[in-house]
Amino acid sequence: MTITENTHFSHPQHPLDLKNYQKPYICDGCKEQGFGSRYRCELCNYDLHADCAFADSTTSHKFFKACTFKFLDQRPGKCCNSHCKDCMKYCDACGKPIHGFVYHCKEKGWDLHPCCRNLMNELDIDGIKFHLRGTVSSKCIWCKQRNPPGSVSGIRGWSYVSKCKNYRFHVYCATEMVNQIWKNGGSKDSNECLSIENVKLPLPVSLNRSGGSGSNSFMRIVKVFLKTIAGILMGDPTITLTALFVELAFKG
Repeated sequence: MTITENTHFSHPQHPLDLKNYQKPYICDGCKEQGFGSRYRCELCNYDLHADCAFADSTTSHKFFKACTFKFLDQRPGKCCNSHCKDCMKYCDACGKPIHGFVYHCKEKGWDLHPCCRNLMNELDIDGIKFHLRGTVSSKCIWCKQRNPPGSVSGIRGWSYVSKCKNYRFHVYCATEMVNQIWKNGGSKDSNECLSIENVKLPLPVSLNRSGGSGSNSFMRIVKVFLKTIAGILMGDPTITLTALFVELAFKG
């Protein structure tokens, strides 16, 4: 644990308390988006994912066999400007830039955001088996591209591909979809449904032909998958509001 008597090395001046606000925030540790529960200092508006607050000194991931990752408050080798493009480093899981806390493998040069290290090698959703992959030849259902938007040379990020080949998602795109739904649906009226009519996902050819229960099953699997992955990447696998966003994304 890196919290001692409710304080954290990154914010020693005040204690951090566990809060659960159903709204997004930016983690002051890894600088990535979070949602729901967080460790927070109300006086300083300072928030940490649980995975950033209780980081392990070392960790590993099945995707990178025989690699040991060390927790660092910033990735080594950067200049004084964390947003300098010449020094930018990227998470090898989601493909997004690293601006703060990171797990780094010195031997191989791999990097993982603290929340990304929780991504599972295999998922089973309603009988559909998903496997974590590096380079894939098929296009992501969400962005309709083989490589995530904004990906850089050598850092493609991971994808989840179902054994049946009907479901293909970039890890990067799982959170981007929820973020887009949130931005599009920012309503002042709590009774107004989120407006995300522009969110469309193509059905596999076989399901387009059959329609009916097949397409309904497809949408249900996608909703559960997105809720699961977004929950992990946003630091709260129990997220309930994300489930609502995803539900609304496919309504009708």
